[in-house]
Amino acid sequence: MTDALADAGLPHSREEKWLAHAIQWSFAYYLVGGLYVLGPVLGWAVLLMQARRDGLRGLSFTAWSWVVGMLVMLVTVVVAHADHQLGLGPTIKSSIGWAKGWALMAVFIVIGFGSVRIEVLSRAVCWLGVQTLFLLPLLWLAWAVGMPGHLYVSPLSVVGGSGPEYFSVELFGINPQTGQARWRLFAPWAPAMGLIMSCFVLIAWHERRVALRWAGILGMLLAVLASGSRLSLLALPIVVLVLLLWQRMDQAKLYFWFSPLFLVGGLFAQSLLSLVEDFTSQFHGARADSSRVRAALGRIAVHRWESEAYWWGHGSVERGPHLVEHMSIGSHHTWFGLLFVKGMVGLLALAVPVLMSLWVLLWRGRSSKSGQSAMGILLVLGLYSLSENLEMLAYLYWPALVTLGMGLRDAARSSRSAGCQTSGSAPSKDLSQPGSVAISHPKTGAVLRHATVAHHIPLDTP
Repeated sequence: MTDALADAGLPHSREEKWLAHAIQWSFAYYLVGGLYVLGPVLGWAVLLMQARRDGLRGLSFTAWSWVVGMLVMLVTVVVAHADHQLGLGPTIKSSIGWAKGWALMAVFIVIGFGSVRIEVLSRAVCWLGVQTLFLLPLLWLAWAVGMPGHLYVSPLSVVGGSGPEYFSVELFGINPQTGQARWRLFAPWAPAMGLIMSCFVLIAWHERRVALRWAGILGMLLAVLASGSRLSLLALPIVVLVLLLWQRMDQAKLYFWFSPLFLVGGLFAQSLLSLVEDFTSQFHGARADSSRVRAALGRIAVHRWESEAYWWGHGSVERGPHLVEHMSIGSHHTWFGLLFVKGMVGLLALAVPVLMSLWVLLWRGRSSKSGQSAMGILLVLGLYSLSENLEMLAYLYWPALVTLGMGLRDAARSSRSAGCQTSGSAPSKDLSQPGSVAISHPKTGAVLRHATVAHHIPLDTP
């Protein structure tokens, strides 16, 4: 049994080995400033290798919606730059940015439709969590003894990027508003680490070695706390609660227990609303300046989108006024950023595949481990889209995108299997008789392979 548990998370194929290596060596690549380069190179390389071997067969309609949606993002880049006469140079630069940003979302989701197994990613992120568990006390000690937080900027910064923070190596950072230390580990800023580790917790949950699983998850949760992100502290508990309810939504006792709660909620609705308003005020008041700047950025982005570039956007972010501390208009919010930079067309290019994925996973995702993780990841990304530009961090949270692709893959197989059973086109086979039989996934029902049975197989064989 121990050997079986150990083997379950070992990579077998070349793409599994590459992906597991990239995850487990994240801190090493961070020290040389290579993560910003590694993510895009890894994604495109694995996609090309997978396409050469298997083509793009087996992609579901939902997967194609991601591919088409991200290609539409590239079209908006070209059209918006032409509309605003930004020039050939900025157009090429923005197209390269698309290839290592929005395009990666579709690239890694398509990779998830290949032969990558959730067990391999779970094992890899757990080992990363264990490394984090040992590193965080050392990084805290560096802050406690007064060591400098910023160490250096990698020479790889010459390849470009939105700023030096993508290539800088730090032991810790200081929040300028509160003066407290924050740890971003290998992310460009602290809240981004909360996003990454929240997604990784949902992947690590399926590691079969109990000690490794809980050690890894503990390291990830400590990283979420060390990031000091308000949304990080709120998002993961909410998503876990929603997942628990979602997995049991076909159980009658769930509705039996919740009926009294809804009744009590209706009786005390006014008091509950007051509590929610107080919590919201405290949440925004924890960092009032940050909340004020983000709200102002959103208002400016929406106003300029409506009045200046409704359909195709402005083509790129712009430096904001002093009111928003000169932060870029179109930043700190995925949806406002899409409206400002890529217009309504760009927003729909993301909203359509997201909603399609949510619908598919809602009804077909519960039957597989990858589907359960994918649903949680989609919810986490949805929450973080209200405070981060998701495309700018895709090079870091790409394991979550691969898991999302695996969840959509297994949901599509489950749907096809259910369709075959309904139509009666796949008659059942008595496994106790010799002959060719279909070996199916125990949960999804999808046919994995065929085997020849030469002798009697007990029907209760595990």
